[in-house]
Amino acid sequence: MIENFLVPFNETVIKMIGWGILETFYMVIGSTVLAYVIGLPTGMLLIMTDRKGMHPMPKLNGALNFVVNILRSVPFLILFIILMPTIRIIVGKAYGPTAAMVALLIAAAPFVARLVEQSLQEVDGGVIEAAFSMGASPGTVLWKVMLPEALPSLVNGCTIASTTILGYSAMAGFMASGGLGDIAVKYGYNRWIFPVLVVSVILLVIIVQIMQEVGNRLTKRVDKRNIG
Repeated sequence: MIENFLVPFNETVIKMIGWGILETFYMVIGSTVLAYVIGLPTGMLLIMTDRKGMHPMPKLNGALNFVVNILRSVPFLILFIILMPTIRIIVGKAYGPTAAMVALLIAAAPFVARLVEQSLQEVDGGVIEAAFSMGASPGTVLWKVMLPEALPSLVNGCTIASTTILGYSAMAGFMASGGLGDIAVKYGYNRWIFPVLVVSVILLVIIVQIMQEVGNRLTKRVDKRNIG
């Protein structure tokens, strides 16, 4: 039975799976970094401009919340389909890892913004008030008090975001995105080569577990409450 399971795994298939792993990491890491480039300042802006924030701006806050909520409400595959003409203009084609990364970025950035907003909301109000009482400006409080205090939560949020993006990248396999999701769809589902499907899923699970473990260790490392 094991021999029958291993039949599809010739040199070509093994190389394809290895390349699929690299493409998966390329999409996940690239999309996560770019999502934080957009999502981190957006989350900070949401906190600053909230009606209870340090610089209330109801109209700007309402507009940001509207955009974030709309983008988060659209299922990823539908968003990918809607974005295909735009992706084709930006990348030159609507398939492959780089094309998928554009869709992953747009899907993940609002999710990251909410994670950042939630992390900053968890900062103890007493710490913020103490910083203001010492004459700190709102910008100083945000960058030198709130962000450091929220760092463990931010790192944990990054772990959640990256594993979510990994799940999106697997779904993008239905759009010929490359990576393990694409292999699972093309060979495991469309051609029903069951062993390839199983191995692709197992590898995705292993990657998630590795990412989760790394994230947990980093969270504990930056959490000052665990020192001593």
